[in-house]
Amino acid sequence: MISCANKHPAVSKKETSSVESVQTKITTNNQVEKPIISGADRFYNYLPLIKGKNIAIVANQTSIMKLKQKFSRGPSATGLKEVTHHIVDYFSTNYNIKVKTVFAPEHGFRGKADAGEYIKDGKDSKTGIPIISLYGKNKKPTQEQLKGLDAVVFDIQDVGARFYTYISTLHYVMEACAEANIPLIVLDRPNPNGHYIDGPVLEKEHTSFVGMHPVPVVYGMTIGEYAQMVNGENWLEKNLKCDLKVIELENYTHNSEYHLPIKPSPNLPNSKSINLYPSLCFFEGTNVNAGRGTDKQFQVYGSPFLKNMSYTYTPRSNNGAKYPKHQDKECFGEDLSGYENLKELNLNWLIETYKNNSSKEFFNSFFTKLAGTEKLQQQIEQGVKEEKIRKSWQSDLDAFKKIREKYLIYD
Repeated sequence: MISCANKHPAVSKKETSSVESVQTKITTNNQVEKPIISGADRFYNYLPLIKGKNIAIVANQTSIMKLKQKFSRGPSATGLKEVTHHIVDYFSTNYNIKVKTVFAPEHGFRGKADAGEYIKDGKDSKTGIPIISLYGKNKKPTQEQLKGLDAVVFDIQDVGARFYTYISTLHYVMEACAEANIPLIVLDRPNPNGHYIDGPVLEKEHTSFVGMHPVPVVYGMTIGEYAQMVNGENWLEKNLKCDLKVIELENYTHNSEYHLPIKPSPNLPNSKSINLYPSLCFFEGTNVNAGRGTDKQFQVYGSPFLKNMSYTYTPRSNNGAKYPKHQDKECFGEDLSGYENLKELNLNWLIETYKNNSSKEFFNSFFTKLAGTEKLQQQIEQGVKEEKIRKSWQSDLDAFKKIREKYLIYD
């Protein structure tokens, strides 16, 4: 892991006078609480690492930074106001930071593409910087694409589920940087599902882009902590080590309540959908629709084959779901938008829909990739109760928690 100490020029007081990291205090229940400050917002902690350097940024629509800037209040007075910048915009116009390339994950740089949609390379219309897709012809930056860079910055909001592909992109970026001997700077962000750990641990034979590491479905780590684990557990090809620097969060614990200011992908529009996502995403491997094609993505589920359920909706083509499952067909299911926040995976929805489904084909081949094991489908088909299913993965969870402990940054 690289260190800031004595390796980079200090930032002068003159440079820091016009911009300060946002550290506004929030008052709740008569108590003053310090807000969570993202790694991106702690700009002067990592500016020495990138000032005057040729860099690439792995970013999407969530890559924002909040800073306080001076503004004029009159002929002889100034004040401070909070300003939100996209990290690419700010970097490309300040402090002689030379942004040569933007690498974009699934859903694209602006985060509007469907899940699984092929993303082409392009150019940012605002800055003119080339955008290279890591969800198109290659999922890993090539050595040619990294040529001439001094560092790579990774700043993407994750949601803490193994099958959410931003951590797979992280893996490939780490691996490419290690091969090119280029340092990677991860700007840490909160995990909105960081308050619990649950689900089967992925088995090696079921490795895919929706599950690259032997971790449970919900792993309870920030993306910075996760990067440290990838490095420390030798999960990169040929046991490579990435020259990694994590810019840590301030005022964060794994039990912190955090509401994302920008939706991380088209079908996770709010905190409820993000909380339900680890449980409802299993339906992506079945004939049940999980709300795609509605305005309650990952907050409802349904199927034409569940006609004994009273809640109904009809998926339509929309932004982020051009061709939703059961498009234009009436689906019967359940609305979970008012459900209490989960602190563990809910398997009962999956178990009950399997029992009540009138179709001969409930599961598809994608289910095992999502689960990371064939056992879960077998258990559901055999009628195993949820409690017994949970017990079957407990020993693996206990082993993972011991590994996880080594790489935690926050309580």
